[in-house]
Amino acid sequence: MRLKMKIFIQQIIVFLFLLGLLPAHAFVHRHRFIIKEAPYSKLCSSKNILTVNGQFPGPVIYANTGDTLVVNVQNDGTQNITIHWHGVKQPRYPWSDGPEFITQCPIRPGTNFSQRINLSDEEGTLWWHAHSDWSRATVNGALIIRPANKTNYPFPRPAAEIPIILGEWWKSDVQAVVNEFLASGGDANKSDAFLINGQPGDLYPCSTNDTFKLTVEKDKTYLLRIVNAVMNNLMFFSVANHQLTVVGTDGAYVKPFKSNYITISPGETIDVLLEANQNPNHYYMGAKAYNSVVGVDFDNITTTAIIQYRGNYTASSPPILPNLPNFDDTNASFNFTRSLKSLADKTHPINVPLNITTNLLFTFSVNTLPCEDESCGGPNGDRFAASVNNISFILPRIDILEAYYKNIQGVYEDEFPSFPPLNFNFTGGSLPVELQRPDRRTEVHVLEYGTNVEIVLQGTSLLGGVDHPIHLHGYSFYVVGAGFGNFDKDKDPLNYNLVDPPLQNTIAVVRNGWAAIRFKADNPGVWFMHCHLERHVSWGMEMAFIVKDGQGSQEKLLPPPPDMPLC
Repeated sequence: MRLKMKIFIQQIIVFLFLLGLLPAHAFVHRHRFIIKEAPYSKLCSSKNILTVNGQFPGPVIYANTGDTLVVNVQNDGTQNITIHWHGVKQPRYPWSDGPEFITQCPIRPGTNFSQRINLSDEEGTLWWHAHSDWSRATVNGALIIRPANKTNYPFPRPAAEIPIILGEWWKSDVQAVVNEFLASGGDANKSDAFLINGQPGDLYPCSTNDTFKLTVEKDKTYLLRIVNAVMNNLMFFSVANHQLTVVGTDGAYVKPFKSNYITISPGETIDVLLEANQNPNHYYMGAKAYNSVVGVDFDNITTTAIIQYRGNYTASSPPILPNLPNFDDTNASFNFTRSLKSLADKTHPINVPLNITTNLLFTFSVNTLPCEDESCGGPNGDRFAASVNNISFILPRIDILEAYYKNIQGVYEDEFPSFPPLNFNFTGGSLPVELQRPDRRTEVHVLEYGTNVEIVLQGTSLLGGVDHPIHLHGYSFYVVGAGFGNFDKDKDPLNYNLVDPPLQNTIAVVRNGWAAIRFKADNPGVWFMHCHLERHVSWGMEMAFIVKDGQGSQEKLLPPPPDMPLC
C-alpha cells in the first residue's frame, strides 16, 4: 500500500512538471491526512470527534512562499469530507480548493483524494479546514508560510513562532447539533466552550488542567500566529499586561501597530508580536465572543491560556486577567479592523485596481422562509434563511466546477444579479416583512478574465442585522473602504484608501454597515464567496463566481487531476 502511494505521488509530481506548474526551485511538501474518529474529553464529558490523523486541532503545515503541497486525504471516517486551503489562491487550479459541491464532490468514506496546493505570493499565517457541513469544527489546522529562501521577515526574527487556534466545543455530537437546528428551522444551540489550541482554559467548569501554556523568556519576542476557527462568533483576544504588535493578516504583512487587543473574525488570521517585557509571572491570554445582536444566545465565558515566564519566582494565583472590550463593543471591533494597512514598501508592493470595469453591490441578509405548519423555530413560526442579493443559495448535487468545465446543463444558472433586486433603506428600522422572503436558487456571477472588480458588501438590518465575515476563495482582495449605514456611491468612494489598503481574504462587514473590496479577476475557475458564520452558510448566505479564461496560455483553467472524487 505504501509503495502504491509513493508511485502515485511521483505520478502527480510528473504531471505537475508536464503542465509547467512546478518550477524547478519549488519545494514539494508531501503530507497524508487520514480522516478518522478519535476520542476526546472536555468539560468532564467524552465523545468521538472527526479528526485529521487523530489530532485536534489538526497538524500544523509548514511551507515557504512559492512551494507546493501534495496532500493525500484518506477518508477513514463515516461521513463525507472535503478540505479547503483557506486563503491559498490556487492559481488556475480550483480543483483542490475544497468547498463541497462548488469545486468538488465530497471524498466519500473509504476513498481518497490527492490534493495539490500551489502557493504563490501568500506569506504569513493561513489555515486549512473541512468544507462540508459543520465538520470544520474539529477538522482544522494552521498553515504557516514562511518567506522564500534568502529572504527575511519585515521585522526582527522572533525567538519562536506559536500557532494560536481559537476554536469551540460542543458536548453533543456536532452533526447532531446541525441536524437538529436545520430540522427545527431555528437557530443552532450555542457551543459549551471556546478553546485555545484545543483547550477551554481554567475559567470553564471541570477544566482546571485543560489549559494551553506557553513558556517565554524575559526580553525575548514571540510571534503568535492566531487563527479564528470558531464557528459563529467574532472574537476579542488579548494578553494581560502586554501590548501586541500587529504585523500581518490573512497571509500578508501590514504596517506594524501596537494594540491592547485584537478583533478576529471566523476565517481570519492575524499575526502579532508579543514582547516578554513584564515582570516574571503568569499572565492569561484570553479570548471572548463579540456579539452585537440583542437576543442571540452565545457563550460569554472567556477562554484562557497561560503565558508563564521562565525563572524562579512566586506566580500570581490565579494569573492576571487581560482587559478585553465589552462583548457588544462594536466600535472596538470596527476600529481595530480599520487600523489594518498594507506594508506597501519596495519589497512588499501593492497593486490596487484603480480603473474599475465591474461594479457590484451585494447585500447580505438574514431572512425567513414560510414553515409548512407554522411551528418552526424562527420568528413568527417561520424558518430562518439567509441570502446574498436576496438569493438564498442552494447547493447542487454535482459540483459547479465540473459542470462548468464539462458543460453539464441544469446544474446552475449564471444570472446572479450585480445589484440587489429591490432598493430600500438597507439599514433602516421596521422594514416590511416581504423583504424577508428570499428566492432559493443556484446562481453564479460570471466575470470576464482581467476585469477590475469592486464589490460593495452591504449588510442589512433585516431581522436586526449582524456582522458578516465574508470570505472569497481564489483571491485576496484590497479592503479600500468601510463604514456604518448604507453605502453612498457619491460620497463614500471619496474616502477610499487606495494607497495602502489591507490585502485580505476575509473581511468582517460591520453590523448594519458596509465594506468595499477590489481585486483583478485574473484567476480563472469557479470561486466561492460566503459568510464565515457557519449557521449563515447553512441558511444560504453564499454565492459563486465563474471567472472565464483569458487569451494567453497562462490565463486558462487547468485540467482536473485523474482522481477527482465522483458525485
